[in-house]
Amino acid sequence: MPKHILYITRNGLLEPLGQSQIFPYLCALSSDYSITVISFEKPVDRLNTVSLHEMHCMCNSRGIHWVPLRFRQKPRPWAPLLAFAQLALVALLQWPRRGRPHLLHARSYVPAVIALLLHRLTRVPFIFDMRALWPEELITAGHLKFGSKLHCSLLWLERLCLHESSAVVSLTQAAVAYLERKYPNELASQRIVVIPTCVDLQRFQLPDQSPSSSLVIGCIGTVLSGWFLTDWLLAFFEAIARADPTSRFEVISRDASAEILAALHPEPALASRLKVLSAAPVEMPSIVQRHSVSVMFYAGGAISELGRSPTRMAEVLSCGIPVVSNSGVGDVEHLIREHRVGVLASGPSSAEMDACVAELLCLLQEPSLAKRCRRTAEQLFSLESGIAAYKNLYAQILD
Repeated sequence: MPKHILYITRNGLLEPLGQSQIFPYLCALSSDYSITVISFEKPVDRLNTVSLHEMHCMCNSRGIHWVPLRFRQKPRPWAPLLAFAQLALVALLQWPRRGRPHLLHARSYVPAVIALLLHRLTRVPFIFDMRALWPEELITAGHLKFGSKLHCSLLWLERLCLHESSAVVSLTQAAVAYLERKYPNELASQRIVVIPTCVDLQRFQLPDQSPSSSLVIGCIGTVLSGWFLTDWLLAFFEAIARADPTSRFEVISRDASAEILAALHPEPALASRLKVLSAAPVEMPSIVQRHSVSVMFYAGGAISELGRSPTRMAEVLSCGIPVVSNSGVGDVEHLIREHRVGVLASGPSSAEMDACVAELLCLLQEPSLAKRCRRTAEQLFSLESGIAAYKNLYAQILD
């Protein structure tokens, strides 16, 4: 009998992140393990009954038992606590239904606290798959006050999960270095593995056709999170528009288009060249391929950003597209400088963005750029390497 893994995540399998960063791993791991996955599905995804049915069928075909729960964002800041109670109860109910798991895989903080509780009750080992530095992200986004009772409680739980888990998974080396300085005793003998956000290289390929003669500047993912720098994004769009009057702009996001436009508030001349739209995961490869550059500006310099590995970076590089970002975001600066697959903006002023655009236009002239981006993705972000890392980690803990 294969060993049973209980996988707990607050992200949904139906959302783009779940389909790119959770489900592919579960499919690969299901060949060696019996997997039960509990996820929180957002209301807009649950309304798509076709996708819901298809996901159930795909899970069943691979022997994955899927328990989708309803995701709730409100009331703040109590929604995570309500999710905690619901998740704990549902996880415990899996024991009599599916049997005692051999390993708990907790993706992010709320699931990790559930896993910690179950570990103390049953001694089943668990993996703390951190993803990012969540308490610090909440502070950066303005959802949590530094030094508050809730913040201190989250840090206390973070310390316990880091210490008592059988392994810690981080997205970046930068976050590991920070945590080792902050918790030297708890992490002295801990098993820590860095597994960045990975990409299915078979889906995201170099485009067959030559790129468009006019620049198409893309920005993919949420920009209304509170930790995305919309003022930098607007300043960069304006700098590109000054340098190239034929350039076009696309923001691909599940955020409401009206809210994105309100946050950016572009001048009419720029607004006429800007599209804001949403897209299904299956559409993303062709969308990325039509972009010339992909832009991602986060609250660099904040502690929260040390753990960030932008989900779309691997997909963009796989398609041979360079990136524009800022410093202080996980391992992004090191990656861009080391592999020369993009440029870094130093600030949001017109002069700084004009300098960034000038450097970018020079970079785009290099004939080897697309292949260099693709090669970097193959070396650092392949889905196969991520799957192998998780399989090795499971084996180390269970065997």
